[in-house]
Amino acid sequence: MNIPVLQPPDRLSASQWLKSYYFIRAGVSLAWVAAAFTVGRSMPPVAAVLLVAYPAWDAIANLVDARQSGGLRANPSQALNVLVSALTTLAVAVALGQSLNAVLGVFGAWAILAGLFQLVTGVRRWKTGAQWAMILSGAQSALAGTIFIVRATGAGTPGITDIAPYAAFGAFYFLVSAVWLTVALARGAQAREA
Repeated sequence: MNIPVLQPPDRLSASQWLKSYYFIRAGVSLAWVAAAFTVGRSMPPVAAVLLVAYPAWDAIANLVDARQSGGLRANPSQALNVLVSALTTLAVAVALGQSLNAVLGVFGAWAILAGLFQLVTGVRRWKTGAQWAMILSGAQSALAGTIFIVRATGAGTPGITDIAPYAAFGAFYFLVSAVWLTVALARGAQAREA
């Protein structure tokens, strides 16, 4: 693939921020997946905490990113993502008192909305680089959300390990974007030194 050389100062600082942000998002998601497949799988109270923490983390991460990138007003898709993720955190806490099917249904609705907001954010940020992965991630999130809702209405009892692959794919896309930006920034630095 052809990785572009990033040079203009505004894009450069935005790309540097996003590189760090995407590495953090990937790391947190991978840690969450590891916890889900280990202690979360065998300890229901830990699984409950993890299920509430996942959308809460997304709300916090989107808030920090929006503020770093010009504020919530300048980033309406992220502002909506913060709101939806915060409401999802509360909805998951309530759904845990009902059934894991209800939790999966809440995660499904959230994955659809958060995915669409991520897709819009990726399109808006196209010039900062590596946004094709964020757009793909957003589209896949919306698709996964639809699958979650269908499975939530089924007879089987889902668990945290049904949601963990979704988080793993998110981590993968964040990591791809972070690495892509790292390479692009390195090429840009070499071009400026030449």
